[in-house]
Amino acid sequence: MSGRLRIVVGISGASGAALGVRVVELLAETGQCDIHLVVTHHAERTLLHEVGRNALSALAAMATRHHADEDIGASIASGSFRTAGMIVAPCSIRTLSAIATSAAKNLLVRAADVQLKERRRLVLMVRETPLHLGHLRAMTAATEIGAIIAPPVPAFYHKPASMAAVIDQIARRAIDLLDLDLHLPVHEWEGEDRIRDAGQR
Repeated sequence: MSGRLRIVVGISGASGAALGVRVVELLAETGQCDIHLVVTHHAERTLLHEVGRNALSALAAMATRHHADEDIGASIASGSFRTAGMIVAPCSIRTLSAIATSAAKNLLVRAADVQLKERRRLVLMVRETPLHLGHLRAMTAATEIGAIIAPPVPAFYHKPASMAAVIDQIARRAIDLLDLDLHLPVHEWEGEDRIRDAGQR
């Protein structure tokens, strides 16, 4: 693998398409990543509805390679194509279940399965609530085979001023879970004592 980091970003059809957009934006901003993007057909509809008419074309422009979801012969479908990990943002329950059972019927699921079999990091931003037992069992199964389940739960300790700030923090946290030195700072909890002391100055 070259000096640049190859990172796969999958976007499934769950609500929360802006999360995937922000992940790609942040990775592109580092200038260190070759982004391999795969967007399901359901995600294309969600992007159109939630983000806008030009969302998919903008994503494709930021990516190094935009792979068609039906292209099972794509580079990211093989373990010999070395990557630094993969993020699925957002990850639908359907996609989670397919990953948990290795039911690789499309490229997104196959690429995720490759990360697991090659012991690479796979971050699944599972987007569903409330959860029934089937959902929880699928999350457990995916965790048992090596995935990192990271629901897009907002942090409030940094007092986000906008929805964009919430999305940005969640996206940064997901990227941070890949454990790569990308210089994308995440708002860290500094402890109550430090915050209390700062407020008294």
